[in-house]
Amino acid sequence: MVQFTLPKNSKIRTGKTWPKPEGAKNLRKFQIYRWSSEDGQNPSVDTYFIDLDDCGPMVLDALIYIKNNIDPTLSFRRSCREGICGSCAMNIDGINTLACIYGLDEVKGDVRIYPLPHMPVVRDLIPDLTHFYAQHASIMPWLETATNTPAKEWRQSIEDRKKLDGLYECVMCASCSTSCPSYWWNSDKYLGPAALLHAYRWIIDSRDEATGQRLDELEDPFKLYRCHTIMNCAKTCPKGLNPAEAIAQIKKMMVERAA
Repeated sequence: MVQFTLPKNSKIRTGKTWPKPEGAKNLRKFQIYRWSSEDGQNPSVDTYFIDLDDCGPMVLDALIYIKNNIDPTLSFRRSCREGICGSCAMNIDGINTLACIYGLDEVKGDVRIYPLPHMPVVRDLIPDLTHFYAQHASIMPWLETATNTPAKEWRQSIEDRKKLDGLYECVMCASCSTSCPSYWWNSDKYLGPAALLHAYRWIIDSRDEATGQRLDELEDPFKLYRCHTIMNCAKTCPKGLNPAEAIAQIKKMMVERAA
């Protein structure tokens, strides 16, 4: 089972078990992580029961049903419901993924839902992403140019545009970074899969004119080189991307530049 950032010496306790709906014919059990800084208690796992005949097919549908019909205090992030915004990333049945595109039929047995692992928890299923976003900002996730801005647009060939496929689709959900043991151990200094994938996206953009500066910023024992190609990031990415490959390409560029 994955680990979570909890207060020192704390233990996850058994929480409240909510009653089963009467007359349910398609019953499903949900065990959901609960924690609030306001009550002064250790985290708990509450148990809920849902008649799936009254609920949509995705895990997010179940969470919304619980909040609307059973327990309005349950807290989680969600927005687009289409796998685009990345807001509803959480650990479902031991997998970091997006609740809005993860089907209930993909989970065998009870549905166990926790916040993303190894991140401070704001409340319930909501992780604190402040540090994660700061790391993303540090790689300059924008087009950096020195020449005069063109009258219409920065032109790019079809071939150069294709180089960005598999990179720009990242929705910054943090599923990959929070599945990475190197990020668990060194998140204060290692940028992690998500930030490095975005770094590579701008490094290889033919319109960008700060390649040397970007590589200089990554030439560090921890920012880039803590990746050991464990591949958890690629396995868990809900968008099917491969951050480990992007990191390997950056390392290759570092070698070629030094040769």
